[in-house]
Amino acid sequence: MLRIELSATRTEHAQYTMETPRSCVCTRLSGGLGVSTCGEDSFLYFAYGSNLLRERILLKNPTATFYAVANLQDFKLVFGSHQGKASSYWHGGTATIVQSPGDEVWGVVWKMNTSNLNSLDKQEGVAGGIYIPIEVNIPTQEGKILTCRSYQMSDCVCDLPSPQYKKVICMGAKQNGLPTAYQKKLEAIETNNYAGPVSVFEELEATIKEKETTTR
Repeated sequence: MLRIELSATRTEHAQYTMETPRSCVCTRLSGGLGVSTCGEDSFLYFAYGSNLLRERILLKNPTATFYAVANLQDFKLVFGSHQGKASSYWHGGTATIVQSPGDEVWGVVWKMNTSNLNSLDKQEGVAGGIYIPIEVNIPTQEGKILTCRSYQMSDCVCDLPSPQYKKVICMGAKQNGLPTAYQKKLEAIETNNYAGPVSVFEELEATIKEKETTTR
């Protein structure tokens, strides 16, 4: 079983690496997942892509609640397409993680009811082999270990994300207070300049505007 060590802290680091090359191969880690729960009916999920945004994860997984901000050491965030086929959902590459000594990936740990395990897997395209579930262990500042579910793209060919996908990630990073330097790296990511409609992005924008209206 694959276990990745993470650090649950808000300490800022000076260097971050993110790549969006147009053609390269993202090596996938070997290993599988035994679903670990933090309670009888719940589990923890480490998100680093579009599911950083609260409104995004709640679209398909309504039981998700914020648990912690965490960072994955010796890995970097890259963008790619499964078998080189750009996501028809996001119209470009999507996020995954690859090993890279000295780098780190910041993300959010969500606590979720096990009733949403299938919906989370479906969102990540597990049945179609697009992403595989992996297990990551997060040592907290109090010395506890949080065992989380996460996902890594299989057969990944690096590709640029759409502007809409990038914006969702940046919004989620800001919403959850990820380090400023990391947010700046996200904002500097090159995109494929796709200018057409992205239905999920439009749905998220509508949800956010509605929430802003009701809270005024």
